Amino acid sequence: MQRIEINEALKKVKHPQKVVVAFVQVDKDRYNPITLEWFMKTSIDPVMFAISIGHTRFSHKCLQENRVFNLCFPTLAQVEFVRISGTKSGSEIDKMHFIEGKWFKGRYAGLPILKDAAANLECEVITQVQSGDHTIFVGKVKYAWLGDAPPLTVAELF
Repeated sequence: MQRIEINEALKKVKHPQKVVVAFVQVDKDRYNPITLEWFMKTSIDPVMFAISIGHTRFSHKCLQENRVFNLCFPTLAQVEFVRISGTKSGSEIDKMHFIEGKWFKGRYAGLPILKDAAANLECEVITQVQSGDHTIFVGKVKYAWLGDAPPLTVAELF
């Protein structure tokens, strides 16, 4: 065992890590997907998940105004959409054009549910915590949807 830099240790233990796409509401009929690897289950009863979003991100502003998000576990077939959602800003383009016709409105708040995803979770934000240059949004799962394919891992993006 040897002492190394923190980032080197994190690289070694990181994969295989799943990736998610969170859908947030921009306004009444507009949504923004953002690719995230910083998420976790935080409670069993009730089921809750936390997502971490940088303060400078467009989705951060959206979550401050609209307190809901859908957590989508994409599949390998959705890798291009996941890449676009993680590299383009919703303040500059409408990323929903890249999945046109491949989603439907969820039950809880009407945010997108990806048809071909491994799973989708509809969440209501119940609290948030400042964490450095990010905010951790904790959402209570209201509805869940399950697909057939396995979820995409971060390693499969590259």
